[in-house]
Amino acid sequence: MPCFRRLLSCVVVLALATFALPAYAQAPIREPVRIMVGFAAGGSSDVAARLIGESLKNSLGVSVVVENKVGAGGRIAAEALKNAAADGSTLLLTPIVVPVLAPLVYKQLAYDPARDFAPVTQVATYQFALAVGPSHPARNVAEFVTWMKANPGQASFGSPAPGSLPHFFGLMIGQATGVDMVHVAYKGGVPLATDLMGGQIPCGIDALSDMIELHRAGKLRIIATSGAERSPLLPMVATFREQGFPSIEGSGWIGVYVPAGTPAATIDRLSSAIVAALKSPELRERLIKLGYEPTGTTPRELAAIMSADTARWAPIIKASGFSAD
Repeated sequence: MPCFRRLLSCVVVLALATFALPAYAQAPIREPVRIMVGFAAGGSSDVAARLIGESLKNSLGVSVVVENKVGAGGRIAAEALKNAAADGSTLLLTPIVVPVLAPLVYKQLAYDPARDFAPVTQVATYQFALAVGPSHPARNVAEFVTWMKANPGQASFGSPAPGSLPHFFGLMIGQATGVDMVHVAYKGGVPLATDLMGGQIPCGIDALSDMIELHRAGKLRIIATSGAERSPLLPMVATFREQGFPSIEGSGWIGVYVPAGTPAATIDRLSSAIVAALKSPELRERLIKLGYEPTGTTPRELAAIMSADTARWAPIIKASGFSAD
């Protein structure tokens, strides 16, 4: 009888220990795990996805592949996620434009982020930069605003694409400074930077990472960054807030999503694995070099970020009258 009691106690302890394990530790994930990216190989989103994939491969012990589904500003990849199996085997790493801006801009969209996606985690944020050409007289935002008001016929700004976050960030600057800034849409950051350097346009707004090397080389001049705090990539340049414009603030971000209907335990397991990876000094350093500031959130926190950013950008987009088919 004592032996039976000891055996029964061991069984009970083992059962309790099993139930005490976190749900995400028991959630199975079907292999291979596929991380989709809506942009070309070699870009910052693609590199970030490959870094995350390598970490998941090591921490979860699963095979991981990155698939580039390029086109339509990331919307093709988003539609593919909507139609994927909800078993944790398909992830989408995407910037804010796909889950937040696209629903505000496009009249017809093949996906609904709130209905078709389940948030996993925010991976990182990134700042924007307001830059002028090397011969422009402005050295800070106040001087630039003064110049624009004195030269209203030249008060224009360039962005890398219509309907992009830099496009709407420029409109935010115009609203906050009381200057009617005309938007000039380019087909990418390279032609925008070329015209900035040549003086064909007075200022441009793009991701800080896309402008910083030209700034360091003296080929253009970044006069403000968009975050709540200075960017670690360019700590000598003050934010709009520091320069006396507290309402001009906004950052982009990249996040990971799975199809709606994916089991909560599976989502929690993926989220916990990615957040743990983002605490690695090596991974953080590599992301920072790409222009990102690593974060890592819970699924609920990413959902709250989406909601807050929708509320932030919706009135600006509506006021602009901009929309796309």
